[in-house]
Amino acid sequence: MENLLSIALNSVFVGNILLAYFLGMCSFLAVSKKMETATGLGFAVIFVLAITTPTNWIIYHYLLAPGALSWAGLPAADISFLKFIIFIAVIAAMVQIVEMVIDRFSPALYTALGVFLPLIAVNCAILGTSLFMVERNYTFTESLVFGISSGTGWMLAIVSMAAIRKKLRYADVPEGLEGFGITMIVTGLMAMSFMLFSGITL
Repeated sequence: MENLLSIALNSVFVGNILLAYFLGMCSFLAVSKKMETATGLGFAVIFVLAITTPTNWIIYHYLLAPGALSWAGLPAADISFLKFIIFIAVIAAMVQIVEMVIDRFSPALYTALGVFLPLIAVNCAILGTSLFMVERNYTFTESLVFGISSGTGWMLAIVSMAAIRKKLRYADVPEGLEGFGITMIVTGLMAMSFMLFSGITL
C-alpha cells in the first residue's frame, strides 16, 4: 500500500508527466486558454490513461515480452519490438471511445475541445506513460495507479495553467512576452515549483 501511495504522489507531483518530462505539451499549451476546456480534457486524459496503461500492461506481459508466449508453446518468442505499434493502436481505440462518449453526453464540451480531443491519440504523455510502465517493471496494480496518477498530474498542470492564463489577461505583461512567451515562462516556473515536492518521502 505504501508503495502504491509513493507511486501516486510521485506521478502527480515529483515525476509529473508534463512538468517533469514535458510530455503532452502541445495539448497543454493549446487547450489551457479556458478553464472549462482544460478541465474537460484533463478528465478525458485521466480516463484514457486509466484504461490504456493497465490494458497495455496485460498485452505486453502476456503477448509481447520475452517468454510471454510460453502459454502458447513459444517460450523463446520475443515480439517486444511491436510494443510501440500495439500501444498506439490501443490508445487510438480508447480515444475513439472517449470521443464518442463525450459527443453523446456532452456536445458542448465536444465542440469546445474540437480537434484537440482526437489529438489525445497522439498525445505523447499517453504513450509515454505506457512506456514508463514497461521500463519500470510495474505490476498490474502499480500500472493502474501510475496511469490514473499520471493523468491526475497532467490535469493538475493544465488546470493550473488555465487559471493562471485567465489572470494574465488582466496583467500588464511586457509587449515582447505577450501570448506564447509568457506562457512558456509560466510553464517553466510551474515545473520548478513542482520540483519542491521532491523532498517528500514516505
